[in-house]
Amino acid sequence: MAILEKIRSRSLILILVIGLALFAFVVSDLFNNNAFSSTKSNVGEINGNPVSREGFAQQVDNLSRQYQGRASTLQIVNQVWNQEVRMTLLEEQFEELGINIEKDQIINVVKSNPQLASNPAFLNEAGVFDAGKFVEYIADLKANNPMAYQQWEMQENALINASKEQSYFNLIKAGVVATIKDGELSYKLENDKVDFKYVQVPYSSIADSTITVTDGEISAYIKDHKKEFEGDASRNIRYVFFEEKASEADVAEIRNEVEALLNKSVVYNNATQSNDTIPGFAELPKDQVAEFVAKHSDVPFDTTYVAKAQLPTQFSDTLFNLGVGEVYGPYKDGETFKLTRMMDKREGGNVKASHILIGYEGTGVNLKENRTKEEAEALAKEVLAKVKADEDFAALAREYSEDPGSAFSGGTYDNIFPGQMVKPFNDFIFDNEIGSVDLVETDFGYHIIKVEDKYNVVQLATISRKVIPSEETSNELYTKATKFEMDAAADPENFGAVAKESDYTVRPVNSLMALQEMVPGLGEQRRLIQWAFNPETKVGDVSRFDVTGGYAIVQLTRKIKEGLMSVDNARALVAPIIRKQKKAAQIIEANNGKSLDELASANNVTVKTATDLNMKTPSIAGAGREPKVVGTAFAIEEGASSGLIEGENGVYMVQVTKKNPAVELDNYAPYATTQRTTNRGRATGAAFNALRENADIEDNRADFY
Repeated sequence: MAILEKIRSRSLILILVIGLALFAFVVSDLFNNNAFSSTKSNVGEINGNPVSREGFAQQVDNLSRQYQGRASTLQIVNQVWNQEVRMTLLEEQFEELGINIEKDQIINVVKSNPQLASNPAFLNEAGVFDAGKFVEYIADLKANNPMAYQQWEMQENALINASKEQSYFNLIKAGVVATIKDGELSYKLENDKVDFKYVQVPYSSIADSTITVTDGEISAYIKDHKKEFEGDASRNIRYVFFEEKASEADVAEIRNEVEALLNKSVVYNNATQSNDTIPGFAELPKDQVAEFVAKHSDVPFDTTYVAKAQLPTQFSDTLFNLGVGEVYGPYKDGETFKLTRMMDKREGGNVKASHILIGYEGTGVNLKENRTKEEAEALAKEVLAKVKADEDFAALAREYSEDPGSAFSGGTYDNIFPGQMVKPFNDFIFDNEIGSVDLVETDFGYHIIKVEDKYNVVQLATISRKVIPSEETSNELYTKATKFEMDAAADPENFGAVAKESDYTVRPVNSLMALQEMVPGLGEQRRLIQWAFNPETKVGDVSRFDVTGGYAIVQLTRKIKEGLMSVDNARALVAPIIRKQKKAAQIIEANNGKSLDELASANNVTVKTATDLNMKTPSIAGAGREPKVVGTAFAIEEGASSGLIEGENGVYMVQVTKKNPAVELDNYAPYATTQRTTNRGRATGAAFNALRENADIEDNRADFY
């Protein structure tokens, strides 16, 4: 009690001391993490416009709720960032060009949106969009449903931005033209044809090992092609993966546990304070099977009846032919031991059926064309007559059916179980014989249904136990991984040698990017990437990561800065190019002055023929894409031979045997129109890419995510 009294008397001092200590800890942490620095308070900057951390995080949170786990955090972060960049760059253009949507223009924007314009709440008695009803609806939201009104404001902003974007890109498209001459050129590139004989001396005829590529040559090539070799910062790592898997003893133990369920067991009953004898799985009364499976299986009892085709292929014959009450197992299906008991059998229990759905207004079906109920019935009877006249059902389904779930597959649904479909559909397919075809009406419209097949089905009760490592095995693996981590960290320069001593496989991974999340061989490993890019992580550092299915002991082997790639990093890309150039030079030097036949003879290759080639798709059958070779053939006269041509896959010589100019047209306007459409289709993406390439963008996402 005396001690407690002393504590109480000094409680104020204690509170102050603890409070100051916590404050010091928090402040220290904030400063250590640069949380008060300007560079860390923003996720990035776009042409001088900061992207605040708080606002960005809110957008990520909102989008995460929409996706409901269907996308990773980093995927959502990237989407929000791309939206932010797009919006900022385009807003600058809108402001500069005076593109805006005034309040009185919003109604027109809404009317042009099919989803809003067809909303029944905004339609008058004639089924036409009514601006007054729309304004009244929004006013009611504002007054009575603030949350819904806030959502509308977000939707309104999205509509306005989309409309401004459309105006902006329409201006760009308007400046994209194609003249009649452009149309003529497009026509001739596709329809001028040439035939020629050729000889190819492939680069593969010279062994790579005979060609030396020096660092100086690679460096010179990089400097001559700087734009191609500008790169972002990246990291190289290597790792040893310790897979957490069950030992042979673990497998045997789980099998024995499953097998033991076949035998009766004695358990103590707390309620009766006596021992109860529980029958084995085969002798268990039918009404106790579900509870028994729930108690002993990783997967609960499934009452569904299944066809033979739905059973595991390897065991389908055995399982399907069990007698009622008979048990098979234990058997190993993948990484699971199973015991299966036949519960029941039904003849014709599942059905394969095809249908064609013809909907009408009010059924909620996405109609191919607007139609009344009477029109739908008439069309359905017309299609039924075609089916009964033995026209191809699948083709008719693809043409007429308005069921998106089956139209593409010819209208077929397989293994339909009782009660799966709406009642009229269900009754028809289960009450009629195979081959029956008729018209059936449901709430979705009119169905032309054909009963394709019926399957006998069975109900199985299966006890499944996944083979997993025991605690002893997991602890042993952890010890091995930790020991290797410590040994490798103590001697980082010999990471590979340390791994080799224990017969571990080292896996190198190069060019990891700061905003990457997938690591080859390990899957999604964002923490690993963050560690590799952490300024405090040094080359040679070793760390352990818990990954799916085990542990990865990872070493950072290289830090590559943003900018022009080094010789070592570019070697894999550049060396093959230089090697090919050197091979071409050797082949040309050795064969200068030779005729087509002499070239073939000297290099042990044959003279080949190419026909009907054009300049739009300059590919030679058996040789690949060779624009320079095909272009040369068009450039020389019929009957003439070319010199040696340095191609993509070898050195060539061609001899033109025939030129087939395209027939002259009176009017090339249709080709000009097609060309203009193509050019305009590319203009939108090209324009935005140009804005992005010329923007000053600072991207700090990797500091936060």
